Amino acid sequence: MRRRVLDFPRPLCYPVAMRRKWLKGVTRLVVKLGTGVLTDARKQPDFLQLVQLVAQVARQRQAGREVVLVTSGAVGAGMGVLGLTRRPSRLHELQACAAIGQSRLMAMYADLFAKFDLHVGQVLLTHADLEDHDRHLNARNTLLTLLARGVVPIINENDVVSVEELRFGDNDRLSALVASLLPAHLLVILTSVDGVLDGFGGAQPRVIPLVEQVDSSLQQLARGTRSETAIGGMITKLEAARIVMRAGIPAVIANGRKADVLERLLAGEEEGTLFAPRGELLPSRKRWIAFFHHPRGTLIVDEGARRALCEQGRSLLRPGVIGIEGNFARGDVVRICDAAGREFARGQVGCDAAALRSPPGPDREVVHRDHLVIL
Repeated sequence: MRRRVLDFPRPLCYPVAMRRKWLKGVTRLVVKLGTGVLTDARKQPDFLQLVQLVAQVARQRQAGREVVLVTSGAVGAGMGVLGLTRRPSRLHELQACAAIGQSRLMAMYADLFAKFDLHVGQVLLTHADLEDHDRHLNARNTLLTLLARGVVPIINENDVVSVEELRFGDNDRLSALVASLLPAHLLVILTSVDGVLDGFGGAQPRVIPLVEQVDSSLQQLARGTRSETAIGGMITKLEAARIVMRAGIPAVIANGRKADVLERLLAGEEEGTLFAPRGELLPSRKRWIAFFHHPRGTLIVDEGARRALCEQGRSLLRPGVIGIEGNFARGDVVRICDAAGREFARGQVGCDAAALRSPPGPDREVVHRDHLVIL
């Protein structure tokens, strides 16, 4: 079934007006470079492509915008050195490829940005770095200091030390978390297609110009990648867009193999797919609660509690909790689900699971509204 975008009555210029609204005045952006735009058919770094991408970023930096790069390609570059044609399936083999490839990528970035009198700084992150609140703040302060000094931070997951169960999983998600961390005014995900396509694989695919909600019909349009050097495909890009939209940050998915794509989309031209944010920017602490944790448990609530949280901005009280899963401690972040098991919020609990399972008082507060985020 074809997704119908903007079917309700609106001016024909509505997507253009939204672009101008959200892209005007952007002074800090996160740009994610995918494996598909950084490597060639031989799984090697595509030098000419890297040259034009660096030139685009450098022009934005010289125009006064702060730019953070989240780069893929380390594993692919390492595969090329080792003569591998298929992406390894075992974690230690992936980490070996990343260890080799990351140094190659950074050397290329440093040389290319130097031609524009720009310095780069390597920042390797793990999920634990952003989940722990003190390390989270330290990472943000480091990035802001680099930007203030005119340096281009180049970020990748620290694949060499990340363990499987605590990985970001893909650099699309990492780029969304970095945009939320700073916060940025815009996330740009550059890939090898023109945006989210309606009719992908058909004779006349159409770029969807504007998305205001990442729902199931949009996800049906997503296709996984077949690349041997990449993971995720469009599905992970939509999940990244969903994160920043809820954070209050716009995102664009566009074709990184097009010349001057950054300049054109920042000028408001119809380039790629724009994801409009949902409301105002979330406060820093609420962004940290909502996006940077592996939840330690789940609270299932009744319909009355769900309405109180979503519609009235209330705290979650013990009488509304009808199910408790996991063995979480006070201060942990948990999922909050309705009776059907659908997650609609996350929050930092004020008491541990054992205390919640004991006979409660009538109005015991479980999650204060200041530590709760509706997703």
